Amino acid sequence: MKPIIIYSTHWCPDCYRARSFLKARGVAFEEINIEEDPDGEDIVIAANNGKRKVPTLKVGERYIACSPFNAALLAEELNIPLNPEKKV
Repeated sequence: MKPIIIYSTHWCPDCYRARSFLKARGVAFEEINIEEDPDGEDIVIAANNGKRKVPTLKVGERYIACSPFNAALLAEELNIPLNPEKKV
């Protein structure tokens, strides 16, 4: 899988949902808090036509705005299962 970076803030409920979604499926990612990293904020604004949308995910060289969080869309974009496998 291509490397994933999540640009987020600590207060954002959609960021929490996106992180939880990826963790539940064992998907590795790097997280950049745009309130602590001005370069990260600039990337988010450039990727979203001047809007400060979080979470914004960078997958390889492509950006995906995931606000509001949509599990089905994110699963499709990343080609991962919508529902995590249950351990027996």
